[in-house]
Amino acid sequence: MGMIKDFKEFALSGNLIDMATGIIIGVASGKLISSLVSDVIMPPIGVALGGVNFTDLGIKLAETGGGDKGLEPIMLKYGAFIQSFIDFLIIMAVVFIIIKIATRNKEPEPEAGPSQEDLLTEIRDALQKK
Repeated sequence: MGMIKDFKEFALSGNLIDMATGIIIGVASGKLISSLVSDVIMPPIGVALGGVNFTDLGIKLAETGGGDKGLEPIMLKYGAFIQSFIDFLIIMAVVFIIIKIATRNKEPEPEAGPSQEDLLTEIRDALQKK
């Protein structure tokens, strides 16, 4: 019964909800950045390189069988990998910037001085020495 109670406390805690919200936002922003790369960034780069479509770049490894059947050959699609790698770099840059902004605005915690009990103990000890 204790495990169920612990799980209920965990599931209803703010940390779990914050984590779920972060995951949902991360997935949505990942799709947005993928679209940015594939639909906005890569086409001009392809035009600058002579009309290359990166998703079509690849090396044909083998035929899949009869060419009359309309089956596509087996391809090593390095162009799609390049596009995914650029997606990854942009996502990592955005995450880095968000973390830098979030940690820059945090104020450092003030150093903890001696407690009242410590101060009273010092005063008592000083008075006893006199």
